[in-house]
Amino acid sequence: MVIYMEYAIAKVSTKGQIVIPNALRRDIRTGDEFLMVKDQGRIILKNMKNLASDLRNDFVFAEKVEKAWQEYDKGKFENKSKDDFLKELRAC
Repeated sequence: MVIYMEYAIAKVSTKGQIVIPNALRRDIRTGDEFLMVKDQGRIILKNMKNLASDLRNDFVFAEKVEKAWQEYDKGKFENKSKDDFLKELRAC
């Protein structure tokens, strides 16, 4: 079994941005979103369009939950009736 890999070197700008070299972005389109995982000194990018749709939805939901907790921790939250809360939850 032969595994084909491409590699390139990129620098981080003063704004924390990294340009993906042209040779590696042939299949990447403007607006594509990437899952970034940092693990033991590595950063792995995974194009979200290639993830299973239910997994992508899980990440979107987890992001919404995290933002909600951050707002709650700042004291910014709304009191809602159970019915209003469930209605909004079902809309997610």
